[in-house]
Amino acid sequence: MKLWLGNIAPGTTDEEVSDFVKKYSPGLEVKKVDRIEGDGTRPAVSVEFVNPPFGAVEKVAMRLHRMQWKGRELFAQTMQF
Repeated sequence: MKLWLGNIAPGTTDEEVSDFVKKYSPGLEVKKVDRIEGDGTRPAVSVEFVNPPFGAVEKVAMRLHRMQWKGRELFAQTMQF
C-alpha cells in the first residue's frame, strides 16, 4: 500500500516529503517517493513504505488529509500497487 499526497507545494523535495510523513507517522519507514506527472498546478507524490503494519498507511492518510502544509491544503489517500 502506498500513500498518495496531492496538492503539495511546487519545489518541495523528496526529502522534505519524507521528513513530513515521518513526523506524523514515526513508526513507518519511507522506502521511496515517486513524483506523479500532471500539469503542475497541484503536484503530487506517492510514498512507499518498508513493511508497514496493517492499517498504518490508512491511519497516516486520514491524519494528513486536508492538513495545511507550506500554504497548501493536502489531499491524502491510499493506493494499491
